[in-house]
Amino acid sequence: MHIVVEGQDATGKDTQAALLKEYLESKGQKVTLYAESGTGSDNPFTQTIAKLNYQTDQDIDHRTRVLLYLINRYDQWRRLAEPALKNNEVVITTRNWFSTLIYEGYASGVSRNLIIKLHHEVMPERYFKPDKIVIMTLSDEDRAKRLATQHRESEVWKSKPSDFQNKLNSAYLRVAKDYNIPTLDAAGSVDEVQTKLRALFGL
Repeated sequence: MHIVVEGQDATGKDTQAALLKEYLESKGQKVTLYAESGTGSDNPFTQTIAKLNYQTDQDIDHRTRVLLYLINRYDQWRRLAEPALKNNEVVITTRNWFSTLIYEGYASGVSRNLIIKLHHEVMPERYFKPDKIVIMTLSDEDRAKRLATQHRESEVWKSKPSDFQNKLNSAYLRVAKDYNIPTLDAAGSVDEVQTKLRALFGL
């Protein structure tokens, strides 16, 4: 089973995905969890690509970023997800290709058709059919408050001004509608959101 937890920065994707992993493991499931962005990976190759994408003191074109994200996306899928899925295990990923479509396409002006075409050329068909997917959402006000407490101004996306963050939020809602993806309000306590997430997934 492949589960995708998507959503904008500060919606609690990583926290909720980690709790979901613990829950499924308590039920006897073997679970592989990773971030498609490559953040948190202990693989040197993945780390290198992630650092290029997230450091602010650089000059990387947005088309180049699309390719860099795709490199990590494909490589981790090949190394981590495919073997686990073949063994009938659970794979949970935070983010998927919709993140690139939104951040680089809707928000940064790269051709959305190009992003779609590149991903369908590179990623296998199984990748585009997760068994369960959700987009975590927050109001602009709540998200701004959370970002302010994280003190991660060195990250390229989190350092963007509020109008850019609001643009991302609108794009996520549009993608949720266009691709018929359920959304989940990430407001509330961590446990409350986790309960709602399990209910949404029927777990």
